[in-house]
Amino acid sequence: MTTTGLKTNKILSYLDILFPNPKCELNYNKDYELLIAIVLSAQTTDKRVNKVTSVLFNKYKTLDELNKANVNEISNIIREIGTFNKKSIYIKEIVKRLVEDNNYTIPNDRKYIESLPGVGRKTANVFLSNIYNVPAIAVDTHVSRVSKRLNLSKETDTVEIIEEKLMKKIPKDKWSRTHHQLVLFGRYYCKANKPICEECHLQDICTYYKNKK
Repeated sequence: MTTTGLKTNKILSYLDILFPNPKCELNYNKDYELLIAIVLSAQTTDKRVNKVTSVLFNKYKTLDELNKANVNEISNIIREIGTFNKKSIYIKEIVKRLVEDNNYTIPNDRKYIESLPGVGRKTANVFLSNIYNVPAIAVDTHVSRVSKRLNLSKETDTVEIIEEKLMKKIPKDKWSRTHHQLVLFGRYYCKANKPICEECHLQDICTYYKNKK
């Protein structure tokens, strides 16, 4: 096995120890609720998203009810999160499309999902992975940061390049699992500010730790 392969295996083994049962931390009961929650999660925390969606989905219990909601009412409910005005418009436009297309169950169709307002590849990856168990690696700020620190990608790599590199280095049957683990690792251990380096078992392959020392 190559040095790169050994390093990747070490990372995956450590993540399995830290997060044996990783899962998405966004709360949802229906597929469209997850899609909306993922869109809302951009530039904010899952904790804040869960707080506003608990109110939003309790007030508008069905897709049709949400479709009839006033955009200003939605905006007021989600105003605690970043760019709430733009996101409230996304919610209205997404719901309107789903109702008009009679997609009360969002199809397992990446092209369709990515055609929805405010939905990009990362959002589609998270959705398809959680709803349809499609192997996917979504690169958010946590995955990007961890990948660069652990030499899984370069500092200058775009999210698209990082995704490509991770898919090559990680077995396909572990893509979704590892995605969740990298998110959780970045959220609770390898944080942007004040990462918990002293307790980490990956110090020897972490560029951040080496530069810090």
